[in-house]
Amino acid sequence: MFRRLFFTLSVVLLGTTSYAQPSGYLESALEMMADTTSWLNAMEYLKSKKVTIYPTPNLPNINLDLKGLSDSLSTIPSYANYQNWDIQNIWHKKRNVNFQNDSALIFQLIVDSCDFAFPTDIGRQTSPFGPRWGRLHAGLDLDLDTGDPVYSMFEGLVRISQFSDTYGNVVVVRHPNGLETLYAHMSARMVVPGQYVQAGNMLGLGGNTGRSYGAHLHFETRYLGNPFDPAYLITPNQKALKSNVFELTKKKLSAPTNPPAAPTTNNNSKGNSGNKYHTVKRGDTLSSIAAKNRTTVSKLCKLNKIKATTNLKIGQKIKVR
Repeated sequence: MFRRLFFTLSVVLLGTTSYAQPSGYLESALEMMADTTSWLNAMEYLKSKKVTIYPTPNLPNINLDLKGLSDSLSTIPSYANYQNWDIQNIWHKKRNVNFQNDSALIFQLIVDSCDFAFPTDIGRQTSPFGPRWGRLHAGLDLDLDTGDPVYSMFEGLVRISQFSDTYGNVVVVRHPNGLETLYAHMSARMVVPGQYVQAGNMLGLGGNTGRSYGAHLHFETRYLGNPFDPAYLITPNQKALKSNVFELTKKKLSAPTNPPAAPTTNNNSKGNSGNKYHTVKRGDTLSSIAAKNRTTVSKLCKLNKIKATTNLKIGQKIKVR
C-alpha cells in the first residue's frame, strides 16, 4: 500500500510542476520537483481525487534534468518557439504567430503513412470545431465507448497528463513540428510528462470525465496556444490525414473549416415521418442525449412519454425530434 501511494504521489508531482523559464535561464527539472508547494498540492490532490493513471513502462522517458538553454533546445520539441516546458498549465497563454507578409506557416506532418494514427478506433465525429452555446468549442468530438483506447496522432513528447475539472483526464502531446494535440474526457491516462510517444501509442482510455455529457473524445490542435480546427488536418469519418503537409494561415486560427464539418450523433436515424431517434448506448443518460441533440430532458420526456427518472435500456430507441 505504501509503495503504491508513493508511486502515485510521484506521478502527481510530475503533473503539478511547471518548468516554464525565460530563454537562457538555468533550469533543472529535479530542483523544480523538490519545491515544497508541489508536494503540498500533490497531497491535496490525492485527498480530493481518485487518481486514474497507469503509466506505460515501455515508452522511453526523456531526461529533463536540463542544465541550460542548449539542453532545452536539443531535448524539448520546438523549444525555440515556445521558450518553455510547462507541465502544469494545459494551454499556454496565446502568443502571436508570426505570419510574414501574410504567408502561411508550413508544417511537415508525416514522412511515411506509419507516422500517423487516428486518435480513436471508431472515427465518427459527433460535434465540430466552432461556436457552440455562445463560446468557441475549440476542438472536435469523436465517438467512442468508455474504455476504448485513445492513440497519439503523431510522435511527440508528453507535456500534460493530469485531471482537469473541465477536460477530465487529459493528455497534451507536443510534436516535433511545434503543433500540440490534446485528448480529453478520458477514463484513465497511461502516460506521464516526459515520455516520448510514437504515432499509435496508447495515451489512455476513452471516458466521460470532466465537463462532458456522454462518453466521447474531445480532440484539439493548437500552435503556440492558438486553437485551429483539427478538420484542417484530418477527415474524421474516414479516419484519414488530409495531407502530409499542413499550411497554417491567419484565417485558419480559431476559424472552422469552410464549410464546417456537420455534427452527427452516433446511432441516430430518421424514419419516413421525419422523426429522429437515438439508440441508447452504454453510459447514455437523458441528459447526455439531450445535450448531443440540442434539446432538453423535459422535451425528451414529452416526446417519449417517459419520466426523467426512467431507467434507459441499451438498444432502446429514444425520439429526439
